[in-house]
Amino acid sequence: MNKQRMTTSNYKKVALTGYFSLLIFMPLWLILLSPSESLSVSTSLLLFTLPLLFPLKGMLQGNPFTYAWSNFIVLIYFLHSLTTLWVLPADRIWAILELIFASTMFFGATYYAKFRGQELGLSIRKKKNVDSDNK
Repeated sequence: MNKQRMTTSNYKKVALTGYFSLLIFMPLWLILLSPSESLSVSTSLLLFTLPLLFPLKGMLQGNPFTYAWSNFIVLIYFLHSLTTLWVLPADRIWAILELIFASTMFFGATYYAKFRGQELGLSIRKKKNVDSDNK
């Protein structure tokens, strides 16, 4: 196993650690640790757990495209944690944990998508046409 391959595998583990931490932590926080007075349990689950379920299959399969677009979903949790840090000092510890988990997922998913995409020969850049370069 070459060095690049081991790095890619480690980034996948980091991304999945952040992902499953968020998936477990968000319902735990919003239902047990600090339930919202303004949101019902079902609304909390719908808003903060359902979006995390969309990339589940692709992340378990190691699809680099899924890891790339899952970063759009994790931005919800960045914003939620930063807003909570600002607005609700009583929930500061929970918001910091959410921010750590979201950052972990974002970092791992970004680099896994990059390196795994390179391994598979995937690119978002257009390949240069050899004929047009010779003219």
